[in-house]
Amino acid sequence: MNSTASSPLRILVADDHAMVLEMFQQFLSSLPDVEAFTAPDLDAAVARMGSEGPFDLALIDLNMPGMNGTGGLRKALEHNGGKPVAILTSNPSAAVVSDILHIGGAGLVLKTTSLKDLANEVRFMAAGGRYIPVELIENARVKAREASNVPLSDREMTVLELLAEGKPNREIGEALSLAEATVKMHVKSICSKLGASNRTQAVIVARDMNII
Repeated sequence: MNSTASSPLRILVADDHAMVLEMFQQFLSSLPDVEAFTAPDLDAAVARMGSEGPFDLALIDLNMPGMNGTGGLRKALEHNGGKPVAILTSNPSAAVVSDILHIGGAGLVLKTTSLKDLANEVRFMAAGGRYIPVELIENARVKAREASNVPLSDREMTVLELLAEGKPNREIGEALSLAEATVKMHVKSICSKLGASNRTQAVIVARDMNII
């Protein structure tokens, strides 16, 4: 028996931008088989899950207060009673997409998606499907092809791998018998070659390129 035939899908949307929240709520509430709920941040979403949930699907903004990256997805999954939770975002990296799926998320919805597609996406994920926009899959393929020309030296690759483990410059220097100033120089070079503004972004770009 299909439960959605007798009762509407209860969908929670959490986003710290009031305009985005209002747009999603108005559209979802206009669907005959959906009841929409909202929250302005992760803590409020978790509170609603506790008092009114679990929801058939929770859509949570990747960058709102309390999220701490994809870590907030784990928290939301823990509180939504085994029901699906998906990420709402604009332009996720391949690493973020991979993390969402690895953690057990239902997938992600782009804020740029058409309303027609949104209706299909939320129903699909609420029914247990896992959804990734096709354009993100295509972008990942393009970046994988570009990865054939790795711009980093062997030493820089070693430093990058340690950066990816979250090690600070001092520990990287100790591991490679390098002065901390030398490590800083390598990190700066890595960022420059990968077009990244900082060490964290460099790791994300490298993962997007499938070189680590």
